[in-house]
Amino acid sequence: MLDGRPAPLRQEARPRPASGLPPHDVSAEEAVIAALLLDDDSYARVLPIVRQEDFFREQNGWVYEACLAVAERGEVLTIPTVAHELDRMGRLDAAGGEPYLVELAGKYFTAVGVEAHARIVARDSLYRQLISAAGQIAQLAYQGGPDVKHVLSQAETLLLGLRTAEAAGDFKRLRDLLDEFLEAPAEDEDGELVQSVRTGFMDLDQMLGGGYKRGDLVILAARTGVGKTSLMLNFARNAAVGQHGTVALFSLEMGGEQLAMRMLSAESGVEMARLRLGRHTEAEEARVMRSHGLLAGASLFIDDSAVLTVPEIRAKCRRLQTDHGLDLVIIDYLQLLHGAGRADTRANEISHISRALKEMARELNVPVIAAAQLSRAVENRTPHIPMLSDLRESGSIEQDADIVMFIYREDIYLKPQEWQDQHPDQPGGAHPTGLAQIILAKHRNGPTGTVTVRFVDKTASFQDLLLRPEPGWDGAGGY
Repeated sequence: MLDGRPAPLRQEARPRPASGLPPHDVSAEEAVIAALLLDDDSYARVLPIVRQEDFFREQNGWVYEACLAVAERGEVLTIPTVAHELDRMGRLDAAGGEPYLVELAGKYFTAVGVEAHARIVARDSLYRQLISAAGQIAQLAYQGGPDVKHVLSQAETLLLGLRTAEAAGDFKRLRDLLDEFLEAPAEDEDGELVQSVRTGFMDLDQMLGGGYKRGDLVILAARTGVGKTSLMLNFARNAAVGQHGTVALFSLEMGGEQLAMRMLSAESGVEMARLRLGRHTEAEEARVMRSHGLLAGASLFIDDSAVLTVPEIRAKCRRLQTDHGLDLVIIDYLQLLHGAGRADTRANEISHISRALKEMARELNVPVIAAAQLSRAVENRTPHIPMLSDLRESGSIEQDADIVMFIYREDIYLKPQEWQDQHPDQPGGAHPTGLAQIILAKHRNGPTGTVTVRFVDKTASFQDLLLRPEPGWDGAGGY
């Protein structure tokens, strides 16, 4: 009988902390099982919330497992069918037999409140997992060792591995999603990023529907020396300076000081060699000082650790997100990352890494841009335009990524005379010196295509073909 009230729970079922037992509620566990036996709709309500291992009393976990097995076969959940399944599993007597099922159905005579009871079971299970993780963390601390960063990373991984029942996905009404879309503009009134991170290139932003979306995994691939790092610094600068966002940049190949120098060179328009030696004019000095102040005020955080795994990156990003917020993660580059576990082949290891990066993007709700190296196959054909099949040790990179972009610079491969020989239809045509193509080869939620930008060799930076100088700027900057 459904009277609109939740099934009664015994208050004494929850032990007091003084008992020494971990958090649990046997009464809630029994109420969940009783609801499954009494109401056909309870199975669909409980399944997304609670798992078999969430039950504290082992016999209740066995009964719940039997209920799942019966329901998955499309059979009706009744006392006889569940008892039969327990008997087939060889656990009927250990679970209390059919009388135990009859007792539960009689004690909790309604299925009302089953979701609330299931959440109690799941929540207590999470508390027990937290206690277990705390014990493991304490053991790591007692063991000590010289590498404290590794111990901290392991501790953070244990904590981040805990998943609450509330985190489980469930249906969302289309109307609610549409309302969220209308209520969440891409930017606020001050130009700060909310849902999208602009690339800083007009045509590319237009093709991407305003920029990179939160939760997206973006792969930027090119051959060595084409400008992957330079373009990613453009993205980082635009998000941190142009949109006042917080950016985490992980550089496994280049040191932080080198990256800072490259950004200062690109921002000021002064060559890195002259910048390093201090050989610049008074006008250039003024630009350097202005650029220094502009970049120094940005929330751009650089980690130049040479060895990193995705769990370590996730843990560091989680800390940064808690302390400063987080809007964009950049990784240079993917093939230098180490897998968290063992893999039989490098391709499988890269597949695990790319999948973990996509999961991290969704978990942190930020765009994750990872550079990737292309195979030598692109060098062995003409023209040397990259394709998705050129992704080196690609594994499932193409599958996991929401966006795949390539950089192609024709002036690297063809000298002016060679270019003219290959383009007889353009007599006197201009050699594409200083021009680069950003090829949007995959775009899960929009069009693909090619955008042409300018590459400034002396500052190793990219610019829009149509420069849009900032107020008060003389146009000499590298961005």
